[in-house]
Amino acid sequence: MTTAATTPDPTMEAISAAVRLGRDGDVESARQQLLATWQQIGVGGDPFHRCTLAHHLADFCPDPAEALVWDVRALDAADAVTAERAQQYHAGLDVAGFYPSLYLNIADNFRRLGAFRAATGYIDSTEQHTSALPAGPYADTIHTAVREVSEAIARQDTRALASAPGPGR
Repeated sequence: MTTAATTPDPTMEAISAAVRLGRDGDVESARQQLLATWQQIGVGGDPFHRCTLAHHLADFCPDPAEALVWDVRALDAADAVTAERAQQYHAGLDVAGFYPSLYLNIADNFRRLGAFRAATGYIDSTEQHTSALPAGPYADTIHTAVREVSEAIARQDTRALASAPGPGR
């Protein structure tokens, strides 16, 4: 969700800058910047901004319960993002492509919390939406993560997985 903009968007620029900071290792500063941006957006703000910010902020939450809250916020906001709004940011962006990652992250959070039945429901939703992903490295990453999370659910394993989003990944 951090591709070149069709229309300049200062909020997306702030989100992207914070995400880069976190991926470069300064997770706490990234979290603080994203939380400050969230305060500006508000719970009733632009759904595209809320979805993007919440999705990325969850990646910087080491606690799966806190990450789950942000991932659910991202999923709720995605349901309100229109195709037109997404394409204002980038002409080729398809909202349907958001869902596999959103469902996957929720499934993984539930798994890490030991809520395996809920995790299974969300991993099933992930698999139902992966056809929206265009072929390529990103889709391959999602498919690999789906397999790893599914296997961990089957083992009732609550450990963090190497495929999970987070700093440096």
